[in-house]
Amino acid sequence: MLSRLIQKEIEQSVKRVMKRLGLEISEELSVVVEQPANPEHGDYSSNIAMQLARTLRKPPLVIAQLIQEELKSAGLAEGLLEKAETAAPGFLNVHICWNAWARRDFAPPPAPEEKVVIEHTSVNPNKSMHIGHLRNSCIGDTLVRMLRRIGYAVEVHNYIDDLGNQLTDTVVGLLNVPLTGEHVRFGDYCWDIYSAINKEYAVNPEMAAKRAETLHELEEGAGNVAWLGSLAAERIVREHIAEMKPFGIEYDLLVWESSIVREGFWSAAFERLRQTPLFYQETEGKLAGCWVLKQGTEQGLQESEHITDKVLVRSNGILTYTAKDIAYHLWKFGLLNKDFTYKKFEESLYTTVTGGERLPLGGADVVINVIDSRQEYPQNMVKEALRALGYSAQADKLYHAGYGVVSLSPASAADLGIDISDGKASYAMSGRQGIGIKVSDLINLVEESIEQSRADKDGLPSRTIAIAAIRYYLLRFNLGTEVVFDLRQATEISGNTGVYLMYSHARAVSVLAKAPMSAENIDEDVVIPDPMEKAEAALLRHIAFWPDTLYAAGRDLAPNAICGYAHTLATLFNNFYSACPILRAEPERLRFRLWLVRRFAGTLKDALDVLGLPAPDRL
Repeated sequence: MLSRLIQKEIEQSVKRVMKRLGLEISEELSVVVEQPANPEHGDYSSNIAMQLARTLRKPPLVIAQLIQEELKSAGLAEGLLEKAETAAPGFLNVHICWNAWARRDFAPPPAPEEKVVIEHTSVNPNKSMHIGHLRNSCIGDTLVRMLRRIGYAVEVHNYIDDLGNQLTDTVVGLLNVPLTGEHVRFGDYCWDIYSAINKEYAVNPEMAAKRAETLHELEEGAGNVAWLGSLAAERIVREHIAEMKPFGIEYDLLVWESSIVREGFWSAAFERLRQTPLFYQETEGKLAGCWVLKQGTEQGLQESEHITDKVLVRSNGILTYTAKDIAYHLWKFGLLNKDFTYKKFEESLYTTVTGGERLPLGGADVVINVIDSRQEYPQNMVKEALRALGYSAQADKLYHAGYGVVSLSPASAADLGIDISDGKASYAMSGRQGIGIKVSDLINLVEESIEQSRADKDGLPSRTIAIAAIRYYLLRFNLGTEVVFDLRQATEISGNTGVYLMYSHARAVSVLAKAPMSAENIDEDVVIPDPMEKAEAALLRHIAFWPDTLYAAGRDLAPNAICGYAHTLATLFNNFYSACPILRAEPERLRFRLWLVRRFAGTLKDALDVLGLPAPDRL
């Protein structure tokens, strides 16, 4: 990786400076290199001289000059660096020798030999998916692609909460609410059933009482109600999985909550937790009779705000979601001395099942959970449980990729018949009220918009373009940002959109198809001109930053960083395309510019692959 190599060279130069001054080398020496926004400040820059000013008792600019001299005497990284400069108040700026760079390969450092389990989607199996669920799936799948691209072994889980309140409500509705109407899928029918039963609860206390009875029957797992719940959940899960496939989203394992309970995973976890002082049964107050996990080492948790979230077993014996999640995570890390058995659900997807086969699943070194930011406290409670049981190392390797929920813009809310007279900036979706945009409906709407607006219909199908546009729209925001979904914005085909990226790749492929020389001839002994045109240099410089960007995005679990990089890359290419004649250039410039187009197309395709978008030859 280019930044790592430059960082290493500067570190070695700093050590030689300190040795020359007769000073001890600190083991904590940490050189950070950054990519300046302004190319005049170098391709990479470091403020290490300012960090060393107190230790060396010299002005930062003088220290930067000493490091610069050492870099020059060492041969500027074997020719990779063209020059090193200093700038007030003490920056060290280095410029890449692009002809040397073009003849070397740069990649992220090898990934640790760790198994990563990523859990994402995990939608309640009680109705069709909406766009909020889709954001989870797109984020999770992109994290999978990012880490696999870096070199990690990744296993993908989809947790199915088939014993929760949401499925319970749907089952109560199926048994008690008459509903007719046209529905293409069972999940769409249950969408309306779920809304109807929640309205019935509000006016019929007797119906509300059936909820607790039904939840008990689902947990017991034997009888008409349990079978109905199982059949409904499986049917809806199959619809969810089918709906995700066009988005390129797949899973390795479905983990059913009922398996955790009925196979004794929670019982095993419960017995372990009972041996710790942080897990106890309340004897008085509003939580009397409940088994709770006392707040321990995690900082920043306001217990008074989450008093019910620390409950693992309610006074009536019903397990909370967090209890089952603790057992699940002990298994994820291979700490429970119990295992599931499995069977194929479809193709290469397995599911937990009683009496199945043994497979080497779970046993993770690192666990990443893609769950919305509102679940931060329960996620921390899982960490608390791991620490209470003495598994602090595993708690440190449990990451919550929290993200902001998806709400509706006023215009989109109005389209759904929601009263927007209160003038809110956004409107929350609510399954209980039947408010939201189903994924299937969203695809149809975006496909229709693209079909009507495109002139050339011989490239990718409009539906494929629509799915890519939706996926990119949900990825391009910072994870913590609430996405205020607006249908009109989602259907735009210019600006920071997936359509723009795909169009840029198709444009580059079209240029290369018209090239008067083969790909081998383009790459052979290419000479990068000095100086380059401004648009050429900007594009080449950004291409060189791709391995750094990929590595940093994987480290930070930040899919939006890949979106930002790809959009800037496409913009720089289109600027280059407009400013610099390619096919009409002089022979040597022609070879270089075609080479630059090839490097751009390859880099953008790599980024699109990570984002889960197609890289078309024609749009």
